Amino acid sequence: QVDGLPPALSGDAMRLRQALLNLYGNAIKFTDQGTITLRARALDASAAGLLVRFEVIDTGMGVPPEVLPRLFTIFEQADNSTSRRYGGTGLGLAITRRLARMMDGDAGAESEPGRGSCFWFTARLGSATGHAGAVVAGADRGEAETAVARHHAGRRVLLCEDEPVNREIAQLILSMAGLDVITAIDGEEAVRRALADAPDLILMDMQMPRLDGLEATRRIRAEPRGRHVPIVAMTANAFIDDRRRCLDAGMDDFVAKPIRPDTLFRALLRGFARRG
Repeated sequence: QVDGLPPALSGDAMRLRQALLNLYGNAIKFTDQGTITLRARALDASAAGLLVRFEVIDTGMGVPPEVLPRLFTIFEQADNSTSRRYGGTGLGLAITRRLARMMDGDAGAESEPGRGSCFWFTARLGSATGHAGAVVAGADRGEAETAVARHHAGRRVLLCEDEPVNREIAQLILSMAGLDVITAIDGEEAVRRALADAPDLILMDMQMPRLDGLEATRRIRAEPRGRHVPIVAMTANAFIDDRRRCLDAGMDDFVAKPIRPDTLFRALLRGFARRG
């Protein structure tokens, strides 16, 4: 169902599609019988664009009210026993909220046990006159992302990140730009994969278990195979001293968390230029 929307809008089709798939897959999982309805409607318009609310409404088992506030946190499920019956890690809703906030929106849910649920997210979309279809794919792709997709598709990026939602979203964004993404979830694995898989660039989180990003970088640089690969630090600490520590450890560049896609792709372009 589409209510009050213009015939065409511009937005990030990849993020919209992923968020909808997450909510729709969740509804299918918990609706043994009945219906599932997808709806999109306009909420308000401003100079920044049209705020659109996307809803997935089901007639499934519903969620107790005391559980609803926790559903969009990492690994949270309404009942721990549901993971055994239905599978899944509980990441989908947390990822949906992160994706929505990257589009100047948010995500949430309303539910009544035994009657069903409405899971929703919002996104700020722009106008797209002269185009057919609901959302113009890639219409808001930045110049840096376009350049990466055009000139560096197929290059291998090692993404070292222990936080599951951050890792999933970064992998999705990088893959949609045509990059070959491999991942490491701690510093020791980062060193192993950097030396074994010959990445063209490494994105290195600073705070990881077993071995932090600084020590992992030092160990990579100590090996002949790791001396010239560009390494970009990812950290929530954006102070000058932190930047200096990254550079002193052998890193080439620095992006602050929470990472914005345009900032990330500009760092990738600098790194690929350095690699040649």
